[in-house]
Amino acid sequence: MQHWDVIIIGAGAAGLFCAIEAGKRGRRVLVIEHAERVGKKIGISGGGRCNFTNIHTSANNFVSRNPHFCKSALARYTPSDFIALVERHGIAYHEKKLGQLFCDGSAQQIIDLLLRECREVGVEIRCGCEVRSVRPADQASGFTLSTSQGTFHSSSLVMATGGLSIPTLGATDFGYRIARQFGLQIEETRPGLVPLTLAPGSQLQKHLTSLSGIALDVLVSCRIQSPSRGTQATREFRENILLTHRGLSGPAILQISNYWSPGTPISINLLPNDDLQEILVTQGAIETNETELVNVLAQHLPRRFALAWCELFRASRRLKHFNKRELDELASNLHQMQITPLGT
Repeated sequence: MQHWDVIIIGAGAAGLFCAIEAGKRGRRVLVIEHAERVGKKIGISGGGRCNFTNIHTSANNFVSRNPHFCKSALARYTPSDFIALVERHGIAYHEKKLGQLFCDGSAQQIIDLLLRECREVGVEIRCGCEVRSVRPADQASGFTLSTSQGTFHSSSLVMATGGLSIPTLGATDFGYRIARQFGLQIEETRPGLVPLTLAPGSQLQKHLTSLSGIALDVLVSCRIQSPSRGTQATREFRENILLTHRGLSGPAILQISNYWSPGTPISINLLPNDDLQEILVTQGAIETNETELVNVLAQHLPRRFALAWCELFRASRRLKHFNKRELDELASNLHQMQITPLGT
């Protein structure tokens, strides 16, 4: 049996960084990874360029039942600290938008950075190593691990196996199973930062499916229940949405998915910078106006989308054929378009 001060299961960003910090403290560290290489999710992040931090990161950007944890963690290690590490390794980077920092080159540069830091503090990494069982040590404190590469013992054990996202990259529920084995309470899991799907065959899905690939700058919001206060609050995000053949994606949708609950609607303001009523005033007297509504909307939205939206809300006619109640209703549907997703 081989003995270590710390064994870390999972060689992703969290596992490797944990190993570095433990190594700096003089611990003898082993990292076990069941995949054939480390950092597979790092490699695909940011479209292969790794969006490694955001200069505006604050505790408010984290979804947590305990927001104070995020505050203390960020006070101890800030985005500036990681940026300094990136610069020390000579990695060129750029700000894309909204404070997002990406490598100029490849995400592999961040993986190499973590591996170099591990080597400098003597961390050992074993890939292709499957953990078969974890149990308390028989005659001493600590843990005994049975693996495909032998039996290991450690004083401390860190589970850095991640969540259930992207099974094709090897994500499993292993960490949850071990936590349950040791009697730890598990929060109910659900998908986050994911696209939302629409009911197949629904009128909305039929109209939007032909628009796959169109992006819109919108304001997306939904009502959420505050677990701490027992009251409702609204979360909203101003970003692009992307129409897909199955539903909705894009940055605004990925963000709102963290708060969306099945069966509840989301609201989309398709013209967050404008007001339909004011737009129509500029068209002149509505009562005699021969302009088609779709032509008005096409000045502010992609024409294909404007056509589909007008068909969906039976608004494919001239302005003079609308009464005030109908125009008020259309304005509501444009600025507060209610969509109840089928799932994620």
